[in-house]
Amino acid sequence: MLFGEYLKLRASRYLVVISLILLLFIILAKIPFFPEHEEDMKEGTGLKLPEPRMKGEMSVEEALRNRRSIREYQQKAVKLQDLSQILWAAQGITSSWGGRTAPSAGATYPLEVYVVVRNVSHLKKGIYHYIPQNHSLLLLQKGDFSQQLMRASLNQKWVGDAAFNLVIAAAFSRTTRVYGERGIRYVYLEAGHAAQNVYLQVTALGLGCVVVGAFNDEMVKAVVGIPADQKPIYVIPVGVPKD
Repeated sequence: MLFGEYLKLRASRYLVVISLILLLFIILAKIPFFPEHEEDMKEGTGLKLPEPRMKGEMSVEEALRNRRSIREYQQKAVKLQDLSQILWAAQGITSSWGGRTAPSAGATYPLEVYVVVRNVSHLKKGIYHYIPQNHSLLLLQKGDFSQQLMRASLNQKWVGDAAFNLVIAAAFSRTTRVYGERGIRYVYLEAGHAAQNVYLQVTALGLGCVVVGAFNDEMVKAVVGIPADQKPIYVIPVGVPKD
């Protein structure tokens, strides 16, 4: 082999190796990294959620047929991807102008979704606020608050047993300043739309949930840290159903 050809062969091999390394970096850059224990995550820190899937394995008709209120859960973690999907179903943005998965009177969007996490893979226990605008979670408080939330929910066991609880609250003034007193009704209607979205998405994921309306409003607000201008409407425990 001539020396010039040898150099060309070596150069081509180096080029292949470099290309493979660059390709690996590109692939890894697109994969969200969620360490098992995010010890460095501080209160007030934001966490970008995995992108929601736009196509599932269960039809809307099947989800409607299979939807049930599930109150007994296995002590298994729910995947972070599934939590992401459920939050998107509740209040995710689906249009360039900000339209969401649930209809809202006059697009006033009074609902706020909080998550009380007890057992979600790759996510620390704590209380989070869902931010639809960039599909992320904001950590409000570290720790397991499921038992406190259960007591605030009149000791309903499924609240304490769930892998996580969604707390849907509303800032009524966002809607009433447009529609007056009638806007109160619109807010409750919107919360119902969002809760049914959660039910159907949870069903499609093979998980279980139940909507809870019996709770002490002020206690729930205190546990979750809901601002004074918002009122809790739903507590929704979610978990892996018992067989």
